[in-house]
Amino acid sequence: MKSKNQIRILAVDDQLRMLQSVQELVSAQGYIIDIAQGGRAAIAQLEQEAYDVIFLDLMMHDLSGHEVMAYIRDHQIDINIIVVSGDASIDAAIKALRGGAHDFLRKPYAPELLLKTLDNVVRRRILEVENKEIQKKLKHSEKLYRFMVNNSPDIVYILDPDGHFVFINKRIESLLGYDKDELTGKHYSELVFEDDMELAHYTFNERRRGTRATHNIELRLKCKDEKSSLRCFETDVVSIELSSMGLYQNRQDAEENEFIGTYGVARDISERKKAEEIIKYQAHHDLLTGLPNRILFLDRLEMSMAQARRSGKSLAVMFLDLDRFKFVNDTLGHVIGDRLLQAVGQRLKYTLRDGDTLSRHGGDEFTVLLPEIETRNDVDRVASKIIDELKSPFMVDGNELYINGSVGVTVYPDDGESADELIKNADIAMYHLKNRGKGGHQFYSDGMEALFSQSLALEGDLRKAIDADQFVVFYQPQIDARSGQLVAMEALIRWNHPTRGLLSPVEFITHAEDTGLIVPIGEWLLRRVCSDISEWRRQGLPEIQMAINLSALQIECRGFADTLIGILDEYYLPGNCLEIEITENLLMKEMENAIHKLRKLSAHGISIAIDDFGTGYSSLSYIHKLPIDTVKIDRSFVHEITPNNQDQSIIHAIIAMARGLGLKTIAEGVESEYQRQILVAAGCDVMQGYFFSRPIDAVQVQGYLGQDRHEPEEVTTFIK
Repeated sequence: MKSKNQIRILAVDDQLRMLQSVQELVSAQGYIIDIAQGGRAAIAQLEQEAYDVIFLDLMMHDLSGHEVMAYIRDHQIDINIIVVSGDASIDAAIKALRGGAHDFLRKPYAPELLLKTLDNVVRRRILEVENKEIQKKLKHSEKLYRFMVNNSPDIVYILDPDGHFVFINKRIESLLGYDKDELTGKHYSELVFEDDMELAHYTFNERRRGTRATHNIELRLKCKDEKSSLRCFETDVVSIELSSMGLYQNRQDAEENEFIGTYGVARDISERKKAEEIIKYQAHHDLLTGLPNRILFLDRLEMSMAQARRSGKSLAVMFLDLDRFKFVNDTLGHVIGDRLLQAVGQRLKYTLRDGDTLSRHGGDEFTVLLPEIETRNDVDRVASKIIDELKSPFMVDGNELYINGSVGVTVYPDDGESADELIKNADIAMYHLKNRGKGGHQFYSDGMEALFSQSLALEGDLRKAIDADQFVVFYQPQIDARSGQLVAMEALIRWNHPTRGLLSPVEFITHAEDTGLIVPIGEWLLRRVCSDISEWRRQGLPEIQMAINLSALQIECRGFADTLIGILDEYYLPGNCLEIEITENLLMKEMENAIHKLRKLSAHGISIAIDDFGTGYSSLSYIHKLPIDTVKIDRSFVHEITPNNQDQSIIHAIIAMARGLGLKTIAEGVESEYQRQILVAAGCDVMQGYFFSRPIDAVQVQGYLGQDRHEPEEVTTFIK
């Protein structure tokens, strides 16, 4: 009889690090464990050594886990198999279980789950070994044979020729709640679930023997008491796997043996069935929200389309994207973001009819199926209801969160003949809406696909723009509020598209960020600005500081600070010739990562400015943590400075806060003399905007810097 520290285990995977991790984890529990990297190595180990348990990966480069299991079956190797696989499909799991696996673990798994599964299998293994030893010792003893039967984990029974119980072991008591004595003399049909009665008629009281007898037939048995403390399941039926055969008595005076009853064994497979149901559920549902996933949604959509074709009715598909969810996710973390998605799913589910389907498509996107609609007005009401529901705040872990939604809508059969086409067109309608400002809902129309294609074409052109040298840089002057002197410039990128002309960043930066192209574009901008500064210095022109906007993706890149400093060194420029502008939201998202990089840049003499200040969190905490030099007042606040609006409290508060912290203030978007005067009176340090100058190209900057200007009036007159 083996103890725990005598159990020998083999772990099989084609990833060495995974094997070493499992070996370290399992050996720490007192088990003996060997490892085999790949299926062929596993078979070689099995040929040389005897093991009790094997951890087996299904997907390996040389031999799959299924092939290893086939080898184990063909060679009748006595070993318990635990499949550990990243393939979480229901087909893979069921195939593994039917192929001889005793349990199934999905990668990635929690270490405690792996150990618990191993302990369960080992316990079963030890029990099986004990039963085999008992069976061997008590083979010829009727008394000991009954002892073994009554302690079997399976129900063992004998029926008379009419189907009445002659013997049944004690397992019936713990599994179904019956006393074995009360079943003696009763017909087997009293145990069988009604829906399985016909199948039981041909299997439970089997008359055949040998290969024709019943083997591993699944049935359901009724429990006596659903709330019995003897059982650990929650339903009033138990799934079993039945094997049975006829019993015959030899009679010398008869040509054929006499049928005297049926011997059967019923094994509880409730846990296995539950595992299969869980795997099936997970294959068709989103694990975070519990909503149907894309696979189940597509299946229901195709079924609804078939019904609509027969009935002549319509159906609608909605594609919903949550606006501002990325902001919540980035600033408060993925845990809060996940809980917000769960809350959204629950709220939207209760706004729909019982026959409608709400699905999580992925990320912060949801799809809705509305079968059997009468008119588009019905869909319009549902879409409006969904948008209204999202407007109410969500309370998540003490945070009051506000989001909005953009919904694209398609109607069958008008907007598509296939499920994929309906979903795609609903997605296009949603993006069409978002491009016009987000929020609300939009029905699909034929012209939208052409616009969507143009967007894709723009993305393709953007990938070629760097190599084709299609980007240009403009510079907008920044003016000292008191002296009127030019003190710095902000570098602004433009795209000189070959067919669409000069494009502003609004028309392509979002595409650049979505595709990751913002990183090489940002590096190009840095090099071009440094090249221009270097050329102006070579010509002996006055030195001014250049401000450059940075994207979050640029700062997230490993080695970003070293790259920027390297570009400065390449053009022999000091750090104080640059000021980089970053947004508040970037700081809140990447605070810890940004601190180290920005301090490194500051130590090199590069100034740090907070762009669009006041539109994000406006938290004083990061100002203390980071080497910030400048606060840029967002143009939305400057725009509110009008003769009809005397309330400039926000402007005054921002400037006062910056002055108290020793920071410089720059006002963006100054477009009138009135705005300039108010900002000067409030104590603003620097201003920029169309009132002073539109962005100018490098040639104009060179010409301007070459002139000697001292009087503020002359400067203002020139740049206007």
